[in-house]
Amino acid sequence: MSDEVRPGGEESGGDQLPDDLDVTAYVGPYIFPDIKRRRIAGGIYLVFAALTLWGALASGNGGLLFGAILLALIAGYHFLAGWPLKIDQTEALAVASRTVGFPVGHASAQLAWRGLRSRPAWRILVYSADEPPSVRGLVELDAVDGRVIGEYTERNPEDWSHYK
Repeated sequence: MSDEVRPGGEESGGDQLPDDLDVTAYVGPYIFPDIKRRRIAGGIYLVFAALTLWGALASGNGGLLFGAILLALIAGYHFLAGWPLKIDQTEALAVASRTVGFPVGHASAQLAWRGLRSRPAWRILVYSADEPPSVRGLVELDAVDGRVIGEYTERNPEDWSHYK
């Protein structure tokens, strides 16, 4: 990235990537954080619910009692939605390559959430290993138990001829 210099010697405040997004500073594979960290937030909400309940009982304030109940419900949701991520991105890509039935070249994984309890699921886009890719596929699998939820493959409709 080059910084523009305005007449007079001052640098422009143009767009720049943050340091953590700089691909030239790549140090290894990215590890998706485990979703069970939501339980930490649930614990914090539970502490605030207990403190609010204590305040409601000490003052007789109905609004504080409602707040304590609401905070406890939010804490409960965070505990229920804190699924352990048992299938990591590497294993998800391996399952996807076995599922589609063709040798995989380029692939991309995305972590998504399904349902009211936000169960994690991997969505993996795969391209065949030939050059240019002739087939592409999409595989969705459960990130908790590794079960394949769905898969779709098709001939690659993209025109890659101008890249040869």
